[in-house]
Amino acid sequence: MQTASSNWRLDPPYSARHVLIVLVVICALLYSGKHMEMDRMVVMTAQAAGKLLGLTPDSQVARGISRIAESMWPPAVAEKEETARRPDLDRARLPWFTHIETEETTVHRLNPTTLQLERTTERAEYLVNPVGYLQTVLIKMLETLEIAAWGTLLSVLLSVPLAYFAARNYTPNRVCYALARGFISLLRSAPELIVALFLVLAYGFGPIAGILALSLHAAGFLGKFYAEDIENADRKPQEALEAIGAGRWRTLWYGVVPQVLPQYVAYTLYILDRNVRMATVIGLVGAGGIGQELKGRFDMFQYDHVATILIVVFLVVVLLDQFSARTRARLI
Repeated sequence: MQTASSNWRLDPPYSARHVLIVLVVICALLYSGKHMEMDRMVVMTAQAAGKLLGLTPDSQVARGISRIAESMWPPAVAEKEETARRPDLDRARLPWFTHIETEETTVHRLNPTTLQLERTTERAEYLVNPVGYLQTVLIKMLETLEIAAWGTLLSVLLSVPLAYFAARNYTPNRVCYALARGFISLLRSAPELIVALFLVLAYGFGPIAGILALSLHAAGFLGKFYAEDIENADRKPQEALEAIGAGRWRTLWYGVVPQVLPQYVAYTLYILDRNVRMATVIGLVGAGGIGQELKGRFDMFQYDHVATILIVVFLVVVLLDQFSARTRARLI
């Protein structure tokens, strides 16, 4: 006689269909990986790791990274300018923290009489500011933070009405809902860099194009998140307010906003953090901020200046992340 335990059976969590899907995905990845040279990436990365561990004699990746690291260290902090380029310089009243240095360089020049190369020594005076370039980078970083802050503010102002019309339970009608959702999708589909390229053509080089590019793209994300939180808010407080005669706006203000406000703050802080990083990227196309300085120094192969910029950007992002984490911890 069979017991109940002997008849017990647990169905497997997967079926032949799942196995087939996994096999199809693996085949697609293998085909795409070959097309995208993933095998070459793995080999070159393994060679670089072997070079660092002393297991392989040479690596193209290790050589490239080593050259870049050597040219980026030490980061540029000082700034110097030839005094000959500043005819109005008052040597008795130099700018703060600056001093004049004289540098001698040996050059070889062709003597037109003897047609021989002769070694000559040239002297040049420079006005040196020990922290001049660091000041320049900090000023550009402040401009980047301003671009990110204004982009975030405008995105919030644009996304709030979009969220109201895109929330299924509060939109006036289906037409408004479809239009709001479509506009949100349009804003999200256009990357900031592409938008900045067109806005630079319209507004010219400077922070205006960067602010608008960041705000339009971020408004699409915030509008979607805000609307979904309104739809998913607990219905009980809303039903209680409707039962005592509260209208649509009062129900939204007193029944929904207190529920979604902490999450809204978290979304907004995330967008601010993201905009700081993206403001650096869109500066590469002339949309203001530290990105323009970064591109200029990179094009001139001044990697020590590039290192200074990257370090400042990293420190600002870390500080902003700590500020966002503490703010979210207090609200959520």
